[in-house]
Amino acid sequence: MRGRVLIVAGSDSGGGAGIQADIKTVTALAGYAATAITALTAQDTTGVHGVMPVPPGFIARQMRVVLRDIGADAIKTGMLHDSATIDAVSDVLEAEAGARDVPLVVDPVMYAKGGHPLLQPEAVATLKRRLLVLARVLTPNLPEAEALSGMRIRTLDDMRHAARTMVTLGCQAVLLKGGHMEGDTVVDVLATESGIRNFESQRIASKSTHGTGCTLASAIATGLAQGLDLEIAVARAREYVRRAIETAPGIGKGHGPLNHAHTVRQS
Repeated sequence: MRGRVLIVAGSDSGGGAGIQADIKTVTALAGYAATAITALTAQDTTGVHGVMPVPPGFIARQMRVVLRDIGADAIKTGMLHDSATIDAVSDVLEAEAGARDVPLVVDPVMYAKGGHPLLQPEAVATLKRRLLVLARVLTPNLPEAEALSGMRIRTLDDMRHAARTMVTLGCQAVLLKGGHMEGDTVVDVLATESGIRNFESQRIASKSTHGTGCTLASAIATGLAQGLDLEIAVARAREYVRRAIETAPGIGKGHGPLNHAHTVRQS
């Protein structure tokens, strides 16, 4: 076991996304997962049926006790729900000695797979002002990237332009995920201050895609926690997600979960 990852995100009662997917991913990649839970959701493969936020002060307390005892080699944020939560998380990241120099992966979770909003609209400005400037890498999908960049994204050139634009918001790198784009090939665009790199893969025809964003971001965070270069961490994370979709168990009536355990040898 190598690489301590502190995950700050919401719980998914269905187990396919959120904290549950994050813990499975970090563990499957031989890292150690600690958590600060930001919200409880009543959720299954068909959608989100209710959200109960955790008080921001208690979210911050979860983070502080983990950082001061266990520590972290990378931190990943997911569902943060509202401005007060983003402020509380950012305050801890800025104040705690155990967090200031740790790579931060920000998954700007705004919508669930079925479209249910998971970030209040007024919190987008707070996310940009407080959290993105702390990020080693930001991992938006296309709808999230449109909200953050203010751009309409319809082509690969649009993706590249939007990714460059989001780097100017203060984060060190942006991985703009192209899964919402039509076509047989999925292209993700990684933008850094040094340039642009495309990652391409064949699209997999599957309904088992619940939690792919959470899983990818946590896999990247695990790679960074283990000392991998960002591009190598992204490549490994994408391959992990691809195999998790290919071997998904096919459960649930809606968008089913991935097979996070495909790296685990059966005895």
